[in-house]
This record gives sequence, C-alpha cells and structure tokens, in this order.
Amino acid sequence: MKKQDGRHSSPEAQSEKRRIAFRMREAGYQRAEIARLVSVHPSTVGDWYRVARKQGEAVAITGGERGAKLGARRRLSSAQALRIQHLIKDNMPDELDLPHALWTRRAVIELVRARCHVTLPLTTAGLYLRRWGFTPQKPAKQACEQKPEAVQQWLEEDYPAIEAQAKSEGGIIHWGDETGIKNQCQHGRSYSLRGETPVQKIPGKRLSLNMISTVTNQGLVRFMLYEETFTAKVMIRFLQRLLRGSDKKVFLIMDNLRVHHANKVRDWLATRKKTIELFFLPPYSPELNPDEYLNGDFKAQVHSGKAARNKKQLKSSVTKAMKLLQKRPERVAKYFKHSKIAYAAIAAI
Repeated sequence: MKKQDGRHSSPEAQSEKRRIAFRMREAGYQRAEIARLVSVHPSTVGDWYRVARKQGEAVAITGGERGAKLGARRRLSSAQALRIQHLIKDNMPDELDLPHALWTRRAVIELVRARCHVTLPLTTAGLYLRRWGFTPQKPAKQACEQKPEAVQQWLEEDYPAIEAQAKSEGGIIHWGDETGIKNQCQHGRSYSLRGETPVQKIPGKRLSLNMISTVTNQGLVRFMLYEETFTAKVMIRFLQRLLRGSDKKVFLIMDNLRVHHANKVRDWLATRKKTIELFFLPPYSPELNPDEYLNGDFKAQVHSGKAARNKKQLKSSVTKAMKLLQKRPERVAKYFKHSKIAYAAIAAI
C-alpha cells in the first residue's frame, strides 16, 4: 500500500489514524504492521507511543498544536515590530537620519539594523511591510518651512473666526489661487504591447496660459484667464469681476504670494471693506486651499485631450474645462470631502 503524507490530512483524519493504531496495539499487532495498515512510517507510530507514555493516550490521539506558534520564527519580536511600525508611520527616513528620501525595503532594513540590531533580508523586509499593512504609495509633498503650530491655529482659531464673521454679515467665503497650464504637459498613461513604449506626438512649440480662480464650499467657481505676468493690476482686475458677480460680501482667502500683499491691492481693498475682505492661509500650506483641488481637476481634463497647437486652442480647452466645472457645482463641492480641506465644509455659508 502506498504511504500517504499525513501532514496533508485533516486533524480529524490524523486523530482517527492514531485511535486505530492504539486499538490495534491493544489487539497485539506489531508496530510495522500497524504502520502499514494506517499508511504511516513505523517511526511515526513509535512517536505516538512515546507521547502516550509521557502525556497520556488521549493527548497522543488528539495531537498537539500544528505548526510553529505565531511569531515564533520571526526575526523581530512583537515589541520591536511595533516600534518599527510607529517609526515608519510617523516619520520619513531623513527625519531619522537615514540616507533615504522615501520608505523602501532597503530603508526599512537600515532602520531595523540601527534600532533593533537585526539584519533583515530584502524579501523578509517586504514580507514584514505587507504583514503590517504598508503599501507603496506616491507621497504627498509638504514644505519644510511649514509651521505646524500656524496650521493648527488656522484650523482652530483663524478660519472659525472668518466663518463666524461671514455668517454674521451674510457674506460668502471664496478660496482663491493662481495657476499656469502648458500645452506640452501630458501626465496620463496609454495602453500598449508589453515592451513597446507608446509614442505621443506633441507640438514642439511651447504654449502657456495663466489663470486665477476661486471656489466656494457650495461649488461656485469663478475664474479669469490672463497671459501677462501676475501683478497687482491683474489681481485688482479679477477682484472687480468677482464683486460684479456677487450679491453678497466676499470673504476671499488666498496664500501669501507677495502680490496679494501689494500696496495697490491693500489700498484698493481699504475703500471696499463693506463688500470684500482678504484673508491669508498659513505660509507654505497649499493643501489647505480648496482651489488647489480645482486646479488639479481642470488640468486633468485639459491634458486628457489633444495637445493644443496654438494659443487659441489652449485657451479654448481651458475655458471649456472651467465652464464645465461651473455647471457642475456638486462636483466642486465634493473637493471639500478631502481630509485636508474638510474643515472648510463644516458649515456652508
């Protein structure tokens, strides 16, 4: 009879084999004959007998716990693993004096070697990362100059005060920003046969267009295109247009671009306090500005089409994308579900 590998049998089937072996032993069968009849090696039957002598027949029949205990053969202890997880979650490699910009398997190996004095193979480092729930992701960028305390103050004090003032005065809050778009910028992907990189032909002539825009948490979009350098004069021109289209006082929130603080802009605003006020986000905190999400949305739409071959086509593509967003306020309002700007969607003004 061909022997079967008992390790692949269910625990119930293995217990039944042991039970039969002990009954046969009581009946006077020899070890070799028992082993042949239950399809195991004679030494396995001997192992069952030894367990029975030490721990009892019942334990020998049921068998012990199968396989190694969870974590028994791992290179890192539970405490070490937890420590490494927290370090990776709360820091980037350079913050821990490691010569890496991002968390890779090699960066994790160096971290474990430095903090736990354990050397992990490359494959094992990957296994640990997957077991801990870490996946490779494109990191979000944050300026080194950003001050966490200023961001905290903005979220807890500054913005709530602006929101309360706008509500008491029956105003509307706009978030504004400037951006530029180029005809040669294509970031999408295209299907192609494996190993054959697709070639996209784009115009050799570089074209660019500038835009200033604002959004509200109700999905209202306002924008203005311009080709010249952004100056105080251009900004005032946009502010005038913004006021013409609003029947409420405008509370405009922007970043700290120098033009926004220009004397001409400040003087213009000073004579119109009843209709518009300008406020500033914490320095180096673009992720707090909902208009940044509008910029990403409309650029994705423009770049998904054919590359513009002249300034007229570029302007037409941008205008079409922006007007489409103006007609879909529910889409724009969804920007405010992002965790970074959800603070601005708490109460619609």
